[in-house]
Amino acid sequence: MRHRQIILDTETTGLDPLSGHRVIEIGALEMVERRLSGRQCHYYLNPERLVEEQAVAIHGLNNQFLADKPVFATIADEFLSFIDGAELIIHNAPFDVKFLEHELLLAGIKPVKITARATVTDTLVMARKMHPGQKNSLDALCKRYKVDNAHRSLHGALLDAAILAQVYLALTGGQKSLLLTETVGVDFMPTCLKTVAVQDANVPMQARPMTIIHASEAEMAEHEQLLSLLRQEKKTAIFWDTWLA
Repeated sequence: MRHRQIILDTETTGLDPLSGHRVIEIGALEMVERRLSGRQCHYYLNPERLVEEQAVAIHGLNNQFLADKPVFATIADEFLSFIDGAELIIHNAPFDVKFLEHELLLAGIKPVKITARATVTDTLVMARKMHPGQKNSLDALCKRYKVDNAHRSLHGALLDAAILAQVYLALTGGQKSLLLTETVGVDFMPTCLKTVAVQDANVPMQARPMTIIHASEAEMAEHEQLLSLLRQEKKTAIFWDTWLA
Protein backbone atom coordinates (compact mmCIF):
# COMPACT_ATOMS: atom_id res chain seq x y z
CA MET A 1 0.00 0.00 0.00
CA ARG A 2 1.35 3.45 -0.90
CA HIS A 3 2.24 5.65 2.05
CA ARG A 4 -0.19 8.56 2.29
CA GLN A 5 0.58 11.65 4.34
CA ILE A 6 -1.43 14.82 4.92
CA ILE A 7 0.49 18.00 5.69
CA LEU A 8 -1.96 19.97 7.83
CA ASP A 9 -2.30 23.36 9.48
CA THR A 10 -5.11 25.39 11.03
CA GLU A 11 -5.83 28.99 11.96
CA THR A 12 -8.01 29.83 14.94
CA THR A 13 -9.81 32.67 16.70
CA GLY A 14 -7.46 32.43 19.69
CA LEU A 15 -5.25 30.07 21.65
CA ASP A 16 -7.50 27.79 23.68
CA PRO A 17 -10.63 25.87 22.58
CA LEU A 18 -11.61 25.39 26.22
CA SER A 19 -12.01 29.17 26.40
CA GLY A 20 -14.45 29.04 23.50
CA HIS A 21 -12.02 29.59 20.63
CA ARG A 22 -12.70 27.95 17.28
CA VAL A 23 -11.05 26.85 14.04
CA ILE A 24 -11.47 29.36 11.20
CA GLU A 25 -9.22 27.85 8.52
CA ILE A 26 -8.02 24.36 7.65
CA GLY A 27 -5.36 23.74 5.02
CA ALA A 28 -4.12 20.27 4.08
CA LEU A 29 -1.99 18.91 1.25
CA GLU A 30 -1.79 15.23 0.32
CA MET A 31 1.62 13.67 -0.17
CA VAL A 32 1.97 10.11 -1.50
CA GLU A 33 5.36 8.41 -1.35
CA ARG A 34 6.93 11.78 -0.52
CA ARG A 35 5.47 13.56 -3.52
CA LEU A 36 2.60 16.03 -3.53
CA SER A 37 -0.32 14.37 -5.28
CA GLY A 38 -2.11 17.59 -6.24
CA ARG A 39 -5.03 16.86 -3.87
CA GLN A 40 -5.77 19.43 -1.22
CA CYS A 41 -8.38 20.25 1.38
CA HIS A 42 -8.96 23.90 2.25
CA TYR A 43 -11.76 25.62 4.15
CA TYR A 44 -12.51 28.99 5.67
CA LEU A 45 -14.98 28.55 8.52
CA ASN A 46 -17.47 30.71 10.39
CA PRO A 47 -16.48 30.34 14.07
CA GLU A 48 -19.85 31.63 15.33
CA ARG A 49 -17.94 33.98 17.61
CA LEU A 50 -15.63 36.99 17.32
CA VAL A 51 -12.01 36.60 16.28
CA GLU A 52 -9.53 38.15 18.71
CA GLU A 53 -7.67 41.18 17.37
CA GLN A 54 -4.33 39.56 18.23
CA ALA A 55 -5.28 36.58 16.07
CA VAL A 56 -6.38 38.79 13.15
CA ALA A 57 -2.96 40.46 13.25
CA ILE A 58 -1.38 37.03 12.71
CA HIS A 59 -3.55 35.58 9.94
CA GLY A 60 -5.63 38.52 8.66
CA LEU A 61 -8.93 36.62 8.86
CA ASN A 62 -11.49 38.97 10.37
CA ASN A 63 -15.12 38.63 11.43
CA GLN A 64 -16.53 40.29 8.32
CA PHE A 65 -14.66 37.97 5.96
CA LEU A 66 -15.72 34.84 7.87
CA ALA A 67 -19.36 35.81 8.34
CA ASP A 68 -20.67 33.99 5.25
CA LYS A 69 -18.39 30.97 5.47
CA PRO A 70 -19.69 27.48 6.37
CA VAL A 71 -19.58 26.19 9.94
CA PHE A 72 -17.33 23.23 10.73
CA ALA A 73 -20.18 20.71 11.01
CA THR A 74 -21.08 21.19 7.33
CA ILE A 75 -17.60 20.27 6.07
CA ALA A 76 -16.68 17.73 8.76
CA ASP A 77 -17.51 14.58 6.77
CA GLU A 78 -15.54 15.75 3.73
CA PHE A 79 -12.56 16.73 5.87
CA LEU A 80 -12.56 13.45 7.80
CA SER A 81 -12.78 11.48 4.56
CA PHE A 82 -9.71 13.35 3.30
CA ILE A 83 -7.55 12.54 6.33
CA ASP A 84 -8.92 9.03 7.00
CA GLY A 85 -6.17 6.43 7.30
CA ALA A 86 -3.36 8.88 6.56
CA GLU A 87 -0.37 10.06 8.56
CA LEU A 88 -0.92 13.67 9.57
CA ILE A 89 2.21 15.84 9.52
CA ILE A 90 1.65 18.85 11.79
CA HIS A 91 4.01 21.38 13.40
CA ASN A 92 3.14 21.63 17.10
CA ALA A 93 0.48 18.97 16.61
CA PRO A 94 -1.18 19.17 20.08
CA PHE A 95 -2.40 22.69 19.28
CA ASP A 96 -4.12 21.77 15.99
CA VAL A 97 -5.34 18.38 17.21
CA LYS A 98 -7.02 19.75 20.33
CA PHE A 99 -8.83 22.36 18.24
CA LEU A 100 -9.99 19.81 15.65
CA GLU A 101 -11.15 17.42 18.36
CA HIS A 102 -13.05 20.25 20.05
CA GLU A 103 -14.77 21.01 16.72
CA LEU A 104 -15.75 17.34 16.36
CA LEU A 105 -17.13 17.41 19.92
CA LEU A 106 -19.21 20.53 19.26
CA ALA A 107 -20.52 19.02 16.02
CA GLY A 108 -21.53 15.82 17.81
CA ILE A 109 -19.33 13.67 15.58
CA LYS A 110 -17.77 10.48 16.99
CA PRO A 111 -15.13 9.31 17.50
CA VAL A 112 -13.78 12.64 18.67
CA LYS A 113 -10.15 11.52 18.80
CA ILE A 114 -8.19 12.38 15.66
CA THR A 115 -5.89 9.42 16.36
CA ALA A 116 -8.87 7.12 15.82
CA ARG A 117 -8.85 8.23 12.19
CA ALA A 118 -5.19 8.93 11.42
CA THR A 119 -1.73 8.76 12.92
CA VAL A 120 -0.09 12.03 13.92
CA THR A 121 3.54 13.06 13.48
CA ASP A 122 4.66 16.27 15.19
CA THR A 123 7.49 17.99 13.32
CA LEU A 124 8.15 20.23 16.34
CA VAL A 125 8.97 17.16 18.44
CA MET A 126 11.16 15.84 15.62
CA ALA A 127 13.01 19.16 15.34
CA ARG A 128 13.58 19.44 19.09
CA LYS A 129 15.18 15.98 19.13
CA MET A 130 17.39 16.84 16.16
CA HIS A 131 18.25 20.38 17.29
CA PRO A 132 18.07 20.47 21.12
CA GLY A 133 18.38 23.88 22.70
CA GLN A 134 17.73 25.71 19.44
CA LYS A 135 14.72 27.58 18.10
CA ASN A 136 12.47 25.18 16.23
CA SER A 137 9.58 27.31 15.08
CA LEU A 138 8.55 26.87 11.46
CA ASP A 139 10.32 30.13 10.56
CA ALA A 140 13.48 29.01 12.36
CA LEU A 141 13.45 25.67 10.55
CA CYS A 142 12.95 27.43 7.21
CA LYS A 143 16.08 29.45 7.89
CA ARG A 144 18.04 26.41 9.05
CA TYR A 145 17.10 24.28 6.05
CA LYS A 146 17.12 27.14 3.54
CA VAL A 147 13.41 26.86 2.77
CA ASP A 148 12.21 30.09 1.18
CA ASN A 149 9.40 31.63 3.21
CA ALA A 150 9.85 35.26 2.20
CA HIS A 151 6.25 35.30 0.94
CA ARG A 152 4.95 34.43 4.44
CA SER A 153 3.99 37.85 5.81
CA LEU A 154 0.72 36.55 7.23
CA HIS A 155 0.06 33.06 8.51
CA GLY A 156 -2.26 31.00 6.33
CA ALA A 157 -3.18 27.35 6.81
CA LEU A 158 -2.60 26.23 3.22
CA LEU A 159 0.55 28.30 2.73
CA ASP A 160 1.99 27.07 6.03
CA ALA A 161 1.17 23.47 5.05
CA ALA A 162 3.12 23.94 1.81
CA ILE A 163 6.12 25.34 3.69
CA LEU A 164 5.89 22.56 6.27
CA ALA A 165 5.99 19.95 3.50
CA GLN A 166 9.42 21.23 2.49
CA VAL A 167 10.63 21.41 6.08
CA TYR A 168 9.38 17.88 6.82
CA LEU A 169 11.28 16.42 3.88
CA ALA A 170 14.40 18.26 4.97
CA LEU A 171 14.00 16.98 8.54
CA THR A 172 13.59 13.40 7.39
CA GLY A 173 16.56 13.61 5.05
CA GLY A 174 14.89 12.05 2.02
CA GLN A 175 16.15 12.23 -1.55
CA LYS A 176 13.01 13.97 -2.74
CA SER A 177 12.15 17.54 -1.90
CA LEU A 178 9.43 19.99 -2.81
CA LEU A 179 10.04 23.13 -4.80
CA LEU A 180 7.65 26.05 -4.46
CA THR A 181 8.68 27.49 -7.80
CA GLU A 182 9.13 31.20 -8.32
CA THR A 183 9.79 30.97 -12.05
CA VAL A 184 6.14 30.61 -13.04
CA GLY A 185 4.78 33.51 -11.01
CA VAL A 186 3.38 31.74 -7.97
CA ASP A 187 0.67 33.65 -6.09
CA PHE A 188 0.66 32.50 -2.49
CA MET A 189 -2.89 33.46 -1.60
CA PRO A 190 -4.86 32.54 1.51
CA THR A 191 -7.38 30.59 -0.58
CA CYS A 192 -5.17 28.40 -2.71
CA LEU A 193 -1.69 27.21 -3.47
CA LYS A 194 -1.54 28.14 -7.12
CA THR A 195 1.56 26.21 -8.15
CA VAL A 196 3.30 23.41 -6.31
CA ALA A 197 6.21 21.72 -8.05
CA VAL A 198 7.73 18.44 -6.97
CA GLN A 199 11.38 17.84 -7.66
CA ASP A 200 13.58 14.77 -7.36
CA ALA A 201 17.23 15.35 -6.54
CA ASN A 202 18.22 12.69 -9.07
CA VAL A 203 16.25 14.21 -11.97
CA PRO A 204 17.40 17.24 -14.02
CA MET A 205 15.46 20.40 -13.17
CA GLN A 206 13.83 20.70 -16.61
CA ALA A 207 12.56 17.10 -16.39
CA ARG A 208 11.09 17.28 -12.93
CA PRO A 209 7.33 16.70 -12.76
CA MET A 210 5.06 19.55 -11.72
CA THR A 211 1.61 19.51 -10.20
CA ILE A 212 -0.34 22.73 -10.78
CA ILE A 213 -3.31 23.54 -8.58
CA HIS A 214 -5.26 26.45 -10.03
CA ALA A 215 -7.57 28.62 -7.98
CA SER A 216 -11.22 28.28 -8.87
CA GLU A 217 -13.34 31.33 -9.66
CA ALA A 218 -14.97 31.01 -6.26
CA GLU A 219 -11.57 30.91 -4.53
CA MET A 220 -10.36 33.94 -6.45
CA ALA A 221 -13.53 35.81 -5.47
CA GLU A 222 -12.93 34.92 -1.80
CA HIS A 223 -9.34 36.11 -2.10
CA GLU A 224 -10.41 39.46 -3.55
CA GLN A 225 -13.04 39.82 -0.84
CA LEU A 226 -10.42 39.29 1.86
CA LEU A 227 -8.00 41.77 0.28
CA SER A 228 -10.77 44.35 0.03
CA LEU A 229 -11.58 43.98 3.73
CA LEU A 230 -7.90 44.22 4.66
CA ARG A 231 -7.50 47.39 2.59
CA GLN A 232 -10.47 48.91 4.40
CA GLU A 233 -8.88 48.15 7.76
CA LYS A 234 -5.47 49.39 6.52
CA LYS A 235 -3.71 46.44 8.11
CA THR A 236 -1.92 44.08 5.72
CA ALA A 237 -3.13 45.25 2.34
CA ILE A 238 0.11 47.07 1.54
CA PHE A 239 2.04 43.78 1.52
CA TRP A 240 -0.44 41.95 -0.71
CA ASP A 241 -0.94 44.84 -3.15
CA THR A 242 2.80 45.33 -3.53
CA TRP A 243 3.68 41.65 -3.84
CA LEU A 244 0.95 40.86 -6.36
CA ALA A 245 1.63 43.95 -8.50
